[in-house]
Amino acid sequence: MRLTLLAVGRWRAGPLQSLFDDYARRLGSGPLGPLQLKEVELRKPLPPEAQKAREAELILAALPAGARLIALDEKGRSLDSRGFAQLLGRWRDEGVRETALAIGGADGLDPSLRRRADLCLSLGALTWPHMLVRVLLAEQLFRADAILQGHPYHRD
Repeated sequence: MRLTLLAVGRWRAGPLQSLFDDYARRLGSGPLGPLQLKEVELRKPLPPEAQKAREAELILAALPAGARLIALDEKGRSLDSRGFAQLLGRWRDEGVRETALAIGGADGLDPSLRRRADLCLSLGALTWPHMLVRVLLAEQLFRADAILQGHPYHRD
């Protein structure tokens, strides 16, 4: 399975990007496959609803063909690490070749993107900086990969 993280905004070089890159590199050799980052960005500010709609268009345009889509959303479903791993493992076993995870902009996701998603996933009730969410997802994908391999990285 190939994994793609679709994110609104651009990295600024620094420790978060280094940490993301480390998890992405470590994940590359596991059964869930490599993790690719695709960033999308608006060049001009728009009113919030128009901004979300345009970001959704850019995310969907970057979505790999045939990919399952997980949209990160505060109102989404909460999974523990083992449940997340089981979901990804089931999709992999069903022959899903590509899974994409979408992180919206500061105003959240457009309803059209949430409707298109195969899963809306919440990282909990806390608000996280978008750049840190990239790292959290990379770590959870690496953890899911370790769980699926029976590796001791994850301990219950």
